[in-house]
Amino acid sequence: MAEMESAVEGRTASVLFAGFRALGLFSNEVPHVVRYSALKRRFYVTTCVGKSFHTYDVQKLSLVAVSNSVPQDICCMAADGRLVFAAYGNVFSAFARNKEIVHTFKGHKAEIHLLQPFGDHVISVDTDSVLIIWHIYSEEEYLQLTFDKSVFKISTILHPSTYLNKVLLGSEQGSLQLWNIKSNKLLYTFPGWKVGVTALQQAPAVDVVAIGLVSGQVVIHNIKYDETLMKFHQDWGPITSISFRTDGHPIMAAGSPCGHIGLWDLEDKKLINQMRNAHSTAISGLTFLHREPLLVTNGADNALRIWIFDGPAGEGRLLRFRMGHSASLTKIRYYGQNGQQILSASQDGTLQSFSTVHEKFNKSLGHGLVNKKIVKRKGLQNTMSVRLPPITQFAAEEARQSDWDGIIACHQGKRSCSTWNYQRSTIGAYFLKPRGVKTNSNLTATAVDITSCGNFAIIGLSSGAVDVYNMQSGIHRGNFGDDKAHTGSVRGVAVDGLNQLVVTAGSERLLKFWNFKSKVLIHSLGLDSSPNMMLLHRDSGILGLAMDDFSIAVLDIETRKIVREFSGHHGQINDMTFSPDGRWLISAAMDCSVRTWDLPSGCLIDCFLLDSAPLNVTMSPTGDFLATSHVDHLGIYLWSNISLYSVVSLRPLPPDYVPSIVMLPGTCQTQGMEDLEEKTEPSDEMIEYESPEQLSEQLVTLSLLPESRWKNLLNLDVIKKKNKPKEPPKVPQSAPFFIPTVPGLVPRFAVPEPSSDPQQSKVVNLGILAQKSNFYLKLEEGLLNNQYEAALNLLKELGPSGIETELRNLSPDDGGSVEVMRSFLSMIGMMLDRKRDFELAQAYLALFLKLHLRTLPSEPALLEELVKLSSQVEKDWTHLQSLFNQSMCVLNYIKSAFL
Repeated sequence: MAEMESAVEGRTASVLFAGFRALGLFSNEVPHVVRYSALKRRFYVTTCVGKSFHTYDVQKLSLVAVSNSVPQDICCMAADGRLVFAAYGNVFSAFARNKEIVHTFKGHKAEIHLLQPFGDHVISVDTDSVLIIWHIYSEEEYLQLTFDKSVFKISTILHPSTYLNKVLLGSEQGSLQLWNIKSNKLLYTFPGWKVGVTALQQAPAVDVVAIGLVSGQVVIHNIKYDETLMKFHQDWGPITSISFRTDGHPIMAAGSPCGHIGLWDLEDKKLINQMRNAHSTAISGLTFLHREPLLVTNGADNALRIWIFDGPAGEGRLLRFRMGHSASLTKIRYYGQNGQQILSASQDGTLQSFSTVHEKFNKSLGHGLVNKKIVKRKGLQNTMSVRLPPITQFAAEEARQSDWDGIIACHQGKRSCSTWNYQRSTIGAYFLKPRGVKTNSNLTATAVDITSCGNFAIIGLSSGAVDVYNMQSGIHRGNFGDDKAHTGSVRGVAVDGLNQLVVTAGSERLLKFWNFKSKVLIHSLGLDSSPNMMLLHRDSGILGLAMDDFSIAVLDIETRKIVREFSGHHGQINDMTFSPDGRWLISAAMDCSVRTWDLPSGCLIDCFLLDSAPLNVTMSPTGDFLATSHVDHLGIYLWSNISLYSVVSLRPLPPDYVPSIVMLPGTCQTQGMEDLEEKTEPSDEMIEYESPEQLSEQLVTLSLLPESRWKNLLNLDVIKKKNKPKEPPKVPQSAPFFIPTVPGLVPRFAVPEPSSDPQQSKVVNLGILAQKSNFYLKLEEGLLNNQYEAALNLLKELGPSGIETELRNLSPDDGGSVEVMRSFLSMIGMMLDRKRDFELAQAYLALFLKLHLRTLPSEPALLEELVKLSSQVEKDWTHLQSLFNQSMCVLNYIKSAFL
């Protein structure tokens, strides 16, 4: 017991769940990097997703590689033809094959925010305006330049085309400097335009550079003659990025902080088009592919998009994209029974589906619209004014998804609920509104559920009313209670799997059970605290209630009684989920903990902390993954269930157990596999249970030998007779290599002469059998020390024929003695006394009696031993027979009685 307690005290991390990977992360505020592979003749785009980066093939926007994680979030990236450089903190590393770190550069004291590859060197600039030039392969520092931040704080860097060993630096003060980094000389200082420089981009023409300013101006400047060729101005704020088309069209694209992109004609010097709301956040980066009409953009809204310019007016249309949520998630749930799709709602107002198998199966159900028909008829481009608020709760069922809508959702601050169609990936046809409600009331929908058949939706309102609607027609089909189901706000609704029972929870501390068909109240149960949320496991009929006092109550809807109560959370419980078999209840709370409760034992069996509070938690219908979403995180994080592929200890955790913080998984599936292998290795906590040879001295215990060793001992003579060959085998005569022939004109084979040697004798030398066997010797030793374990072990190793030979040789006629026969009977008595190897004792005794039936009556010593054994065998068998008869009686009653 002390070993078990010490093992539990030494455990701090989760033993049930291990980080697997993150879903729904595609981009952040770090600008993307475009590379061209001359070997494969393809473009690749690299985007940052926190502590790692993704590489996509531009042709199909398929994920090619996921890099290994770095200790901190990546703050900037750059790339050349061979390596990808990523900076995190005051360190940056070089990645080969888009995955593994091959070089690491340390030397900065402040955070790095600019990187510029430069042949065999790379330039890094930190926030203190310290510029360091590194040799890539030796990782040695080549040159360091320090600038005064108050005079020249570096904001951008560019290597002008055909300018050997030279870089152009832009500053927040507005001036620019051209440096020769080989000779360490300042060649020229451009006075600038008295506003900060935010972007630098090489134009297709030599000596011409585009300069983006904080004021929203884009200046096309000739740096050879220090002349301004043209200026453009955008009213959307500072210029975030610039790119030029190189496929024969003199077009420049400029990004803005509000997500708009301006397209400028350099020949006519005018704005020719606007790409409004290209992203919902600032344009982090935009790049025209070389000699192709494709524009790659990314932003902090977790989206990567590719636009193609094939229209007559030069406008761009969306060609391909990878998009996740751009705001925190409000609800996630697994969809379907295969465990491959996760539905998620977010504060950005969208409902999306993410695949746990491959990103190509992801799809977005879009934004909720107040009136989709008006939007289509009027052709509104900006739908912000008609979009629905974010979804707060939803319920989904795939039973009738091909016939009508299968998802019901309630929105923030809205009293009507929207329906969605998963198969068509769009908002549904109906808005389910409560009847008889004034327009200016503050009524909101607070809880929803959908029946397992997909025909009915149950909606709970803040007024306490609970309504039923038909999903196919959208018609109101009744409500529970005379006027209201509850006097307070409805906190949860649930329907059982057979559409017989509806359970509703109200803020007035009441839990009510209703008949689904008649809408009649069946039972009302008072609670100690107001419920915060409710979850029903339909297969087992177990209902979980999260309370406002941070406790959890578990009820059985058949008996309508509380069967378990759990406490331990120190913050509001945000979400709960059941394991597929209903044995575990997993809860997530604002105290940043995820706890697993074992329902049969009523104990806490697993707990771990996270660096960000979990908002939602859901478990796969197949039980292989646990999915979570977190505060200030845009992705869905998968945790693999270790108990499916490894032996884990499910010992209860003590009340004073202090868990450790577990890091969120990254987007790479192989992340943390080494740690996972270490966890699966046997530890002190995994104490293997070894079954004893006998559970109790009062129990009859059988041996572990197969039946073939003892079952056929009495029938060996019959078996040998059946297996006896019909005639003895004949030894074939060996043929000569050259067959002899008789000399003569006609060739004939010579007939072999019969052998004159006498036949070899087959008489066995009986002197060999005159020696005593090991079993015989052990029985003789047992007469002196009364220990028969060694003799019994020897007998267990023999086969049926060997056992018969040993027992036959115990007779005085075959070289044995009466004393040894008595020793054998004493060994059988010892086996019956200990009640071990019960079937072997019976089989050995039966064979002994069969072989020596004529000898035993003439020996008084043997008869005395046999009388003792007879009474002992009769006593044991009478006890066993009574137990067998009792069991058979109970079984016959169960089979024949009408229960």
